[in-house]
Amino acid sequence: MTIVQWLAGSTGQIFASACVMTILVLMLFMAVRLYKSYRRNKTHRLLIFTLPIVLFQNGALIILTFPSMSHSPYLYLIHSFTGLLSFIIINFVFMKLYTQPTTRLKGMPFLLMFIGLVLITAAQIAYQPDMLNHPVGQEGLELLAIDFYGLVLNFAILLNLRGIDQRFSYSASLIVYFVYQLSRLSDNYVFHGKIPMLVVLSHLLPVVYYTLLFLLLFEWVIERLLLTFQSSITDGLTSLYNRRHFNKKAEQLLRQTKRIAIIFCDIDNFKKLNDTQGHHKADGVLKQVADIIKEETAGIGAAGRYGGEELLGLVAAPGIKAEVVAEAIRSRVEKETMVTISVGVSISTEGSPVDEVVKQADEMMYKSKTSGKNKVTLHPSMQRSRSRASEEAAKQKVQA
Repeated sequence: MTIVQWLAGSTGQIFASACVMTILVLMLFMAVRLYKSYRRNKTHRLLIFTLPIVLFQNGALIILTFPSMSHSPYLYLIHSFTGLLSFIIINFVFMKLYTQPTTRLKGMPFLLMFIGLVLITAAQIAYQPDMLNHPVGQEGLELLAIDFYGLVLNFAILLNLRGIDQRFSYSASLIVYFVYQLSRLSDNYVFHGKIPMLVVLSHLLPVVYYTLLFLLLFEWVIERLLLTFQSSITDGLTSLYNRRHFNKKAEQLLRQTKRIAIIFCDIDNFKKLNDTQGHHKADGVLKQVADIIKEETAGIGAAGRYGGEELLGLVAAPGIKAEVVAEAIRSRVEKETMVTISVGVSISTEGSPVDEVVKQADEMMYKSKTSGKNKVTLHPSMQRSRSRASEEAAKQKVQA
């Protein structure tokens, strides 16, 4: 027996259904965990409701492989109905998860799909009233109206993916399911098991389909975890490190480099800007200043928001003068924005904690603010060290 023949037989169906059920159990576990974290989001509750239906559908498939149960028309009907029901709900859930905030997904089309499924199933039974009263033959139960409606559903969803994130990956899953439907219909109504490869496709493509859905759900979870982590360490408005994480980052860099410099920036006349031009304009200016500080400290330190209009830069790279960076920030803010900033700079000494360095830089910023604004003031310890360095350079020059 070749691998294709094995996969095309009842053992192949059991193997494929078992794989699908394993994936579904993993998805169900993820859905439960999501529901516990996001109880207000009804989408996860709907996913928890749907996945057991798909598990039941695949369980019915396994039961149908047993000779004693393979002639039950009710199992065939239940399998087809639950398969399309779960397909409608699962696609609603995933489109809801990946719909962009600017696009609102409406539930009415999916409700109409469900109503259509009920009506088509009722019409199928009414057209063939005796089909449930007789055992099913080797060809299986022919439910042409329901099977054709499944193709229409897939095609309709595939054509309406506007505003959906991960559009390519999601479209790929729908295309896989569409190919599965075509292969199953071709085998059931035309070839009747004479082409083993078609049977193999009808067995294995659901595994591929639910694997793609699992990956989509897993990626959504990872994105939410990253967003949660990002929001815990950054300020929502400026995207700079928040005060707590900035201090943590500063302590880490201080341990690594033994010396750091803090650049304390405060936007001049920010309250007047808020009062005269509104919060929206003031927030935009704050973002501009934050971006400049972030750009000037990139690769040499870090940037954070201390509070309000107070922003911090950190310099920890050897050979980089903090006062030069501070002046570059001040100059760029003056040229590129409608405001100016007052800046204070302090450098750590041996044994000085981060809080002390920030406090000294804050005091120097206040000096800049009270002595004319739009200027950089260095802490006296920096001025003394710069003076000593200049004197030593002058002595070396004379000796040379």
